[in-house]
Amino acid sequence: MTDRPDPDALLADIQQEERRSARGKLKIFFGAAPGVGKTFAMLEEGRNRAAEGMDVVVGYAEPHARTDTEALLLGMEILPYQVVEYRNVRLREFDLDVALKRRPALLLIDELAHTNAPGMRHPKRWQDVKEVLDAGIDVYTTLNVQHLESVNDIVERITGIKVRETLPDSVLEEADEVELVDISPEELLERLKLAIATHDILRVEGFLNVVGREMRLVLQGVGGRLQHYYDRAWAAGEDRRGRLVVIGLKGRDRAAVEAAVRG
Repeated sequence: MTDRPDPDALLADIQQEERRSARGKLKIFFGAAPGVGKTFAMLEEGRNRAAEGMDVVVGYAEPHARTDTEALLLGMEILPYQVVEYRNVRLREFDLDVALKRRPALLLIDELAHTNAPGMRHPKRWQDVKEVLDAGIDVYTTLNVQHLESVNDIVERITGIKVRETLPDSVLEEADEVELVDISPEELLERLKLAIATHDILRVEGFLNVVGREMRLVLQGVGGRLQHYYDRAWAAGEDRRGRLVVIGLKGRDRAAVEAAVRG
């Protein structure tokens, strides 16, 4: 005799599927490193959806003082930020309640791993995004690989820098779509040339991982001359994180050089 399905279990499955269907869709623009153009890619695709007639609103965007990114914001509806006073500093935060009240079809929310100011409803922005998705609103957002909890220890071991803002890997795994955003070798070379010219850099040496290529990209520069070539294939299981050594005059501003390379 065949066992009859449990009616309660069937009902629970139906209700779970209904909730899943009603939930908004999440797309993450996933960066291999800071400065690769995630915010630009998110805003550009958001504008494309708006041009198709979709109701698209910017919930939070950080243009990073880049004119091309700022230009994409022109003409778009941008929700007012929630301003929070913290230690005598006025912080701009994504306003969850305003977003839920506006209820667009698609909401653009930058910097998924961001830690909210004290006193906000959720400690982390990814929790804000979860509530937006549960309300049936689609979300485009941005994330860098070093903010995943699973690679936090690896990043600290390699760079000596502990990334404070992290999120569970499950947030990425549950996304409906993930688009990898990475800088092209040509654009990186142009950024390096500009950094060399403006920050008194004497020598650059290192190698990079280029998405879609199975070989290391080697960079060598002395003065204004910068050479690059692919030297060998990556070994199985080898750490593919790129490394650059920059040698300059005494007193060189490391933060300024890093900012110039990131664009």
